[in-house]
Amino acid sequence: MKLFDPGFGPEEVLVHPRQQAAQADLVPLIERVRTCRSPQDGYELQQDLLRHIRAVESDRNAFSRAVKRMRDGKAPQVGAPEPQSGLDRSDIETWILERELCERVGRQFRSVGDALVWRAFNRDRRYILALCRNPPPGIMEGKVGLEAELETVERHWRDDGRFALMHDLTNCLRIGDITVWQDDGPHTYEIKTKDRYRSRAQEQRIETAYEAIRTGSALPGDNPDERLHDIGTPLRTHMELLQTATQRAATDGIFAAKVPGSRALIAVDLHGVISQGWTREEFGQRLARQWNAARRRARIGDQLDLNMHATSLDSVSRDPLRVPWGIYPIHPVAAARLIGDVMTLTVETSGPSLAADLTARGIPAQWVRPPGTGELVAGEVVMEMHSQAEWRASNGLTATLSRTLQVRPSEMDRYLIELMDQDCWAAGIRHLLLSPDTSDRPWPVFRDEGQTWL
Repeated sequence: MKLFDPGFGPEEVLVHPRQQAAQADLVPLIERVRTCRSPQDGYELQQDLLRHIRAVESDRNAFSRAVKRMRDGKAPQVGAPEPQSGLDRSDIETWILERELCERVGRQFRSVGDALVWRAFNRDRRYILALCRNPPPGIMEGKVGLEAELETVERHWRDDGRFALMHDLTNCLRIGDITVWQDDGPHTYEIKTKDRYRSRAQEQRIETAYEAIRTGSALPGDNPDERLHDIGTPLRTHMELLQTATQRAATDGIFAAKVPGSRALIAVDLHGVISQGWTREEFGQRLARQWNAARRRARIGDQLDLNMHATSLDSVSRDPLRVPWGIYPIHPVAAARLIGDVMTLTVETSGPSLAADLTARGIPAQWVRPPGTGELVAGEVVMEMHSQAEWRASNGLTATLSRTLQVRPSEMDRYLIELMDQDCWAAGIRHLLLSPDTSDRPWPVFRDEGQTWL
């Protein structure tokens, strides 16, 4: 288990004072997201998030500078923050750990910003799908133009009492700089210090995103076939199982279970594990035994190189398509633990078993990812579904519509980590296969998501 590319282990990360302080801060922030009812609630929560993120990014910038100096054979700069790990100050690895902790905690706070986005957009996934389609934002602290964005937020609040959400406080909003909720709904803007810095291309991406939401036209990007599609089916999930999993893991340390739809779930909570008093060897044995039993019950344990999984581990504010843990219908403490990797969740499926499930529902499907392929690549096709429909035209001729849908990692991740009901998921696939309006790269949107997410 490694949490960072440099290879720091969980014992160095999860007990770090900065990580533990973030855990304490996340719970009340998540509670405030869930109780946001007014522009003032959103404005005040954003001010607190801004304070947390700017502070941790300021330290990250300073630790990054110290690491660069040490690589050049120099001492850390005067005024550099004191490492909180208690490790050797003369060892560059100590400073690298501090820098990586800051990056990690900054993403955890941005995960709360993502939850605020979902709350402000009334849990309408279309806005996130349309406005996430840019490269990820960089460090906010020290960014050119930050003061102009801050002043714009204050002006909207001071003059009109309107909530203006800063995209830099989130991971999922990547097009535009701020979104303002006005009388006719949300509006997204680029903020520039001078008019000559304005980019027509950037403003066009905002216009394209909103047009895609309104009319189903092409999403921002180079592929005109990428479009939102309203499935017309209410979203159904197995959130009750997630609630049970997080509660049981918090007390028992490990909880594993079969999930309907050829899936197995395992949740591990550090506090629950510690309370059991297991040795490292005992923990490993119990983890393997419970996980393998859940796989067997789900009928996915025979050929593991044909399995796919989604995990919560060190994932927050990396993928803008992921629903943030802060709005899942689980206890705020459980959400904070998932955000900070104090609790981890993994959901796994067998590709061939999943294809067989769909085929049994009348959707011919084939798992096309070869065994032993290694790590998934973004955009890789893992499964294909086919349909063919015929109808007789008025002139007596017969028309045939054949279509193939390809499933890629982003859709598999959603099916797994959101614990989507398989019948609901299959209904969405069937809709896309049979609708004559389906584009070659559809992004499905189910109805009534507000009844799933808090």
